[in-house]
Amino acid sequence: MRSTGEVESEGVEARLAGRLAELRVARGWSLDELARRTGISRSTLSRLERAEISPTATLLNRLCAAYERTMSRLLAEVESEPPQLVGAAQQAVWHDESSGFTRRSVSPPHPGLRGEVVEGVLRPGADISYDGPAVPGLEQHIWVLDGVLEVTAGGVHRVSAGDCLRFRLWGRSRFRNPGPDPVRYALVVVLP
Repeated sequence: MRSTGEVESEGVEARLAGRLAELRVARGWSLDELARRTGISRSTLSRLERAEISPTATLLNRLCAAYERTMSRLLAEVESEPPQLVGAAQQAVWHDESSGFTRRSVSPPHPGLRGEVVEGVLRPGADISYDGPAVPGLEQHIWVLDGVLEVTAGGVHRVSAGDCLRFRLWGRSRFRNPGPDPVRYALVVVLP
């Protein structure tokens, strides 16, 4: 028997697949055009839009850049309108098993607000690279709660528990857990 969380996760993934297809069609792009813009193969895009596979964090970031949305904003578009008080049980959790990344939307995007709070967990050895921000100049504040996080953004930064790294993101970035323990961090994202 599947848990409620597993059923909800499948629902979010199906809605995400549908939303990705809607965004492509709204722009009048073929799968070939989207493949050209993102560097993701046509067959992978087709399987993503049919919910046959789940996107990795890297693929989702490329799609977000093409659609000029933050990852949180895209994920919020497939969830119901969040209440003012977001209880722990209501916070959407997304897992990218292949990269060892778990993302909890603690304070999801909300109309009229520019900021959001995300909890990230990377297993030891996890290493995720992003081609660039979905929105250039995106402000980020990374507060490491447990473990050590290596962040590459305008330089390489080793961020230990209790430390906070803040910057505006214009280009590529990389999040790596040098180990040996999982790293848990809060990410505050503010639209420019």
